[in-house]
Amino acid sequence: MYLIGLTGSIGMGKTQTAALFEAEGVPRYDADAAVHALYQKGGAAVAPIGELVPEAVVDGRVDRAILGQVVLKDAKKLKALEALVHPLAGQAQMQFLAEQEKAGQPVVLLDIPLLFETGGQDYVDCVVVVSAPFELQRERVLARPGMSEERFMDILAKQVPDETKREAADFIVDSSISVEDAHAQVRAIVQAISGRDGQAYEARKSRSGPRNQ
Repeated sequence: MYLIGLTGSIGMGKTQTAALFEAEGVPRYDADAAVHALYQKGGAAVAPIGELVPEAVVDGRVDRAILGQVVLKDAKKLKALEALVHPLAGQAQMQFLAEQEKAGQPVVLLDIPLLFETGGQDYVDCVVVVSAPFELQRERVLARPGMSEERFMDILAKQVPDETKREAADFIVDSSISVEDAHAQVRAIVQAISGRDGQAYEARKSRSGPRNQ
């Protein structure tokens, strides 16, 4: 099973590109959605986060806005939060991959916004970076409700620069032209990797041990 790591900075069109891979029959693991599930009522992250940041747990679920406000001001709590959430998210990802392997899927897409920031590029067979010119990125982001120039720049400062991601990518999807053009690029990537043997998942299973097999 061949693993594609999909990433891109804020406003680059990653989510739409992920949908285009799905349209080509590639199953998608959504890292953001997986973390969101961990934060919902009954989610595995609720109790430990409640101990770390009690005010962030409201009505049995984690309020991401409150959590974000707290940890962004406290580097120690941010590190502690990452130490809690990353292993749980990793377990969810391995479970998804095991299900896809059982279903006989030859290619799987891991949609991970912070792929480079978390070292995830070392755990996939290839990396696809979604990119667009800065002015278009800025325009897209500032059009979002509640977004400001200051917040946009703060988010960018915490992400690996687009230029660095492009240099490290195996494939780049330019999302600046049209959805149809992006779809053609995605289709070409899927064709290019068709039939390739994936090694990343097998290596991850070996490191994870019997529990995740």
